[in-house]
Amino acid sequence: MSNTFQTPRGTYDILPDEMGKWHDAERIMREVSDLYRYQEIRTPYFELTKVFDREGDSSDMVNKEMYSFRTKEQYGEQSESYTLRPEGTAGTIRAFDQHKMYATNELPVRLYYLGPMFRHERPQKGRQRQFTQYGVEALGIKSPQLDAEVIALGVDIIKAVGIKSVKVAINTLGDDDSRAAYRQALKDYFAPHIDELCEDCHRRYEQNPLRILDCKVDGDNPVVLNAPKLSDYLTPESKAYFDEVLKSLESLGIDYEVDDRLVRGLDYYTDTVFEIISVRPESGKAATVCGGGRYDHFIDYYGGPELSGIGFAFGVERLLTLAVEEGHVFNEDRPLDAYIISLGETGSIPLQVAQELRHAGLTAEVNFVPRSLKSQFKSSDRKGAKYVVIIGETEAAEGKVNLKRPGEKEQITVDRKDLVRTIEGME
Repeated sequence: MSNTFQTPRGTYDILPDEMGKWHDAERIMREVSDLYRYQEIRTPYFELTKVFDREGDSSDMVNKEMYSFRTKEQYGEQSESYTLRPEGTAGTIRAFDQHKMYATNELPVRLYYLGPMFRHERPQKGRQRQFTQYGVEALGIKSPQLDAEVIALGVDIIKAVGIKSVKVAINTLGDDDSRAAYRQALKDYFAPHIDELCEDCHRRYEQNPLRILDCKVDGDNPVVLNAPKLSDYLTPESKAYFDEVLKSLESLGIDYEVDDRLVRGLDYYTDTVFEIISVRPESGKAATVCGGGRYDHFIDYYGGPELSGIGFAFGVERLLTLAVEEGHVFNEDRPLDAYIISLGETGSIPLQVAQELRHAGLTAEVNFVPRSLKSQFKSSDRKGAKYVVIIGETEAAEGKVNLKRPGEKEQITVDRKDLVRTIEGME
């Protein structure tokens, strides 16, 4: 009989034999984050829809990909629209404002998050409908040196996880005056060509014409390729700020490439935007590992003061795929220290011995199935146990155990109370 219950499209199970690389990668992310003094924040998996659906937002994420639902009128509560979080920045800033972290912490407040996100998009390699995202936000000040430090953190994590062949693509969207002038220039330019562009670009033209430059359908259309360049509309202040970001990257020895078509996929970015890209040809469409940028008008949207922030995020699934393809070998979860074989009527003695080993910091498993000694030794071999502890009826009655290494004939008999010390002495 076939199993009719399967994971929903765009989701997947992470089985126990795959968890080692996840634990190793997550450990690396946390350790590098700690070096930069970023602290973890955990926000709800769902928020009020208006947290993500900001008025006039032209991003595909908001317009096409969100999982939203309405609650029933019950428990004395009105019906509300909620959304499974499609990204981590909005919830993090909502929490930053709600808890007035800007007033109780030294600025900038450095935060990171790690957890599942949800987007209803077409599943493909490295991109699922439920995916795991790591991201950081540095909140409260605006500094080109801070921009460079955030980029450096992203580069350090990605390289530490095993992706060595990367480059930074970077651009500036300028300040408010720069973007206002550029938006008008794009509207004037695209107006006679709008019928040559896809339906989504018609919407983007009205909401935010910069989004047309990021179109996945018309990205190679000559109309888009020949569009005005944002660099021609930057104010002197925006140019000077961007120059300082680039100088700071150079001072850190970080290679970068200015990409004047890079605008990123979210509407709230201002000034610096960037991506960290795998330069291995085999990476193909999965080449973009990480993306982020600065935002000047996001914190006050949720009721906080007018403060600036900068952050980035990456999908952990894509990160792991690229790291493995590049040959990185992740550490597996901790191996089995001791497998406990029981023979005859030993009662709960094997279980007690296992618990004593665990409380001493050693991993242990007990055979609970009555079977032959040979069969139990095979289980020990399959599990890769470093030691085998054998307890028969006589040993159980005398408070002793037999101890041996797999593959060796010699075994020793020790008092149960000396087992931990004996194993530690054999290491």
